[in-house]
Amino acid sequence: MDSNAQSVSSPIAERVNSIDFFRGLTMFLLMGESTRLFSQFGSFDNKFLQFIGTQLSHHQWHGLHFWDLIQPFFMFIVGVSIPFAVANRLKKGDSNRLITLHAFKRSFLLLFLGWALYCIKPGEIVFRMQDVLTQLSVTYLVAFLIMKKSVPFQVIFTLIILLLTDLAYRFFPVDGFNQPWVVYHNLGAWVNNQLEGVSKSPWASINAFPTIAHTVWGVLFGKLLMSDKTVAKKIQIMLIAGVTALIIGYSLNFVTPIIKKIATSSFVFASGGWTILALCLCYWLIDVKKIFAVGSKMFIIVGMNCIFIYLFFEIGGSDFLSRIFTPFTKALFSWGGDLTVGIINSLAVWASLWYLCYWLYKNKIFIKI
Repeated sequence: MDSNAQSVSSPIAERVNSIDFFRGLTMFLLMGESTRLFSQFGSFDNKFLQFIGTQLSHHQWHGLHFWDLIQPFFMFIVGVSIPFAVANRLKKGDSNRLITLHAFKRSFLLLFLGWALYCIKPGEIVFRMQDVLTQLSVTYLVAFLIMKKSVPFQVIFTLIILLLTDLAYRFFPVDGFNQPWVVYHNLGAWVNNQLEGVSKSPWASINAFPTIAHTVWGVLFGKLLMSDKTVAKKIQIMLIAGVTALIIGYSLNFVTPIIKKIATSSFVFASGGWTILALCLCYWLIDVKKIFAVGSKMFIIVGMNCIFIYLFFEIGGSDFLSRIFTPFTKALFSWGGDLTVGIINSLAVWASLWYLCYWLYKNKIFIKI
């Protein structure tokens, strides 16, 4: 996801393929989820496949599954991309004022598109802040506004936000919603009710505030990758930061439980740690060792049009493709039972979504906001 912000201290903006790969892999997994493939793993009479299916779904409440990392991945990689995109815009001659205006415009468009998705599905106007795009509109803009600040300032800023959010959940006086870590009885649920009436969602709209940390931390590691530090030093910093965040997150779990649906401070640290380590692994494999240089293009292609493909399957593109494939998969594979038909149908839709990204890439069509 190409991101923009103010000028950065380093003029270096060489392409780092692992960023495109990370972004594309994250969106590729979201594409797969949109086909309902992952939800079918639980139907297998095989404990390993059932475990995979569990990891490819959100944890019910207190705990952490792999799928709970997908939104942090996306918000983080947006932050990582910001310094590179800004440096490129400056190189093209854009002024700081023009870049700033573009960032505000982009934030507004993300908010609008996120709200639009909520309105399309029920067919009525709904103002919610639980979609990744609406929350990204907040985290992106804040990360943009403070990206020129020092590293200590940005780290302390995110720590203060996490602390204030944690304290608010514990002590904000709202009758009937003063059980901070209980579903539907916490501050996040109360805010949802104020925005929507009576909300039936355990996902908190105010998650947009603690998850600012993910995008701001992304900016910091984007600057690190742009810096003239040695490869060994960059990897060392990422490893130390990632492990430190994991230790903090899992240690805090005893005081503040890891809950993705309300983005508790322990969740932000734990997911942030895994995200930083994931970036480190991608950087080492693709940009340093070039082990996965050829195969990575499959995911980079998706990352080039990630907002477009996300909107496409969110407004029903996957369901539309599924309806096209269903008669053929039933005719050819009904001998294998409904589960076989469902899996093959989902794989066909997933492949079609990727091919749509490839067609856009091949024709040099890149839809950005």
